[in-house]
Amino acid sequence: MLNRRSFMALSGAALAAPALAQGTGSRVLKFIPQADLTVLDPVWTTAYVTRNHGLAVFDTLYGTDATYTAQPQMVAGHTVENDGRLWRLTLRPGLMFHDGNPVLARDCVASIARWGKRDAMGQTLMAYTDDLSAPDDKTIQFRLKKPFALLPDALGKIGSSICAIMPERLAKTDPFTQVTEMVGSGPFRFKADERVVGAQVVYERFAGYVPREGGAPQWTSGPKRAFVDRVEWHVIPDQATAASAMQTGEMDWWEQPQADLVPTLGGLTTRIIDPTGLIGCLRMNELQPPFDNPAIRQVLLKVVDQTDVMQAVTGTDPKLIHVPTGFFCPGLPMASDVGLDVLTAKRDYEGAKKALAAAGYKGEKVVLMGASDFPSLKAMADVVADMLTRAGFNVDYQIMDWGSVVQRRAKKDPVAQGGWSAFCTFWAGLDQANPAVSAFLRGTGQNATIGWPTSEKIEALRDQWLDAPDTAARRKLADDLQRQAFIDLPYLPLGQYFNQTSYKPTLTGVLDGVPVFWNVKKG
Repeated sequence: MLNRRSFMALSGAALAAPALAQGTGSRVLKFIPQADLTVLDPVWTTAYVTRNHGLAVFDTLYGTDATYTAQPQMVAGHTVENDGRLWRLTLRPGLMFHDGNPVLARDCVASIARWGKRDAMGQTLMAYTDDLSAPDDKTIQFRLKKPFALLPDALGKIGSSICAIMPERLAKTDPFTQVTEMVGSGPFRFKADERVVGAQVVYERFAGYVPREGGAPQWTSGPKRAFVDRVEWHVIPDQATAASAMQTGEMDWWEQPQADLVPTLGGLTTRIIDPTGLIGCLRMNELQPPFDNPAIRQVLLKVVDQTDVMQAVTGTDPKLIHVPTGFFCPGLPMASDVGLDVLTAKRDYEGAKKALAAAGYKGEKVVLMGASDFPSLKAMADVVADMLTRAGFNVDYQIMDWGSVVQRRAKKDPVAQGGWSAFCTFWAGLDQANPAVSAFLRGTGQNATIGWPTSEKIEALRDQWLDAPDTAARRKLADDLQRQAFIDLPYLPLGQYFNQTSYKPTLTGVLDGVPVFWNVKKG
């Protein structure tokens, strides 16, 4: 396997020159991803670059359409009996893994079980499940403790982590150990032999994939028809170099161009494909000082300025920013105004220093991780580093590539042993649509995702939300949850922005939602 330096030495000259090599009828799609793909397992991490990779390689039992509704994907359909406590899902014909083996129900059962130990909504589904089994090769059966109408939504969720269906032998891997052999049943095969860490990822069309019949492609639902033979991800951390590659025609599609470079991309199609946007978050490590102290976490509310953070990410265009933003995605049914005044009051750094001392802060080092190769994350972390320093924290701002952040944030060790205190990230709006899907709005301690907050009150309110009889009751509970979240502060909301994507006008069929490569045609 080549390393990045060797690869760039071989390919840099070609990248710099105007490229005419891609003929009009070329069936190779060249894509600039948001960051390098350092983790392959879409269950092990919530990183969106890995989710995007996972959607290409792995199929899911259900997909999500443009109305955010779950639709059958790998399943032909399902039946529900026993007052909602018995679900039988039937696999559609023609499903095959990339190694030539048929997809069987036991593969799906093992995949669901593994995913259900890592994903927030998966954990909820498994908590409702008395027994998950495969009575035969085509049937997946859930016996539930009580009705759970969101079962298809859980299995077809578009946000991280997706319920990626893999062969049973891989799905039996410990969920806290990465799967590195990529054998899925999706429309594209992962080319491990062409992966160049830090530079290139390659997929080829899987000839054995059988798209589902009927319906229109929307988000991750409907027929997944691959019209290109090969998809190449070219990792280009330098934004100016990426812009040049798009301008010269060397690349076809740039996932996340920096906002201030968009005006230079004349002649390209640039648009927002995800109307739910991205919501910035400061996630703190609650297993280690100082953020194990809730009073110290509360100090952050005195100094965070969501407008400053979002403008650093995407500029001053009001169409690309929404503030203030709470714990649920603005514009979706559970969005709440409760407690937002704490984010709009005058920022008070002197008051923060006094509150920090009163909370018992002893000058513990705060290791804030920033991503050097992810401009939006780097911009957020720069603002947060300044904010924490001005508030009186002893900040050790460490810059590394995003892949290293993803690896390191899984560590629970103290700072002195290579651990961390905080990092900035984004969640897609759909991943903060409601308490069921929000991974960061959990309070299960060591069983929660990275950051590991503990809050019995948040968990109790979440359980009530899941059992609520109607939307009105859920909205009331969402208000209560947001009120409690501003007290416990499992993470700090940093605002919402709408990311743009750019591609050649001859590229057609780019779907709304997230970057997927089926349905895309090159003119």
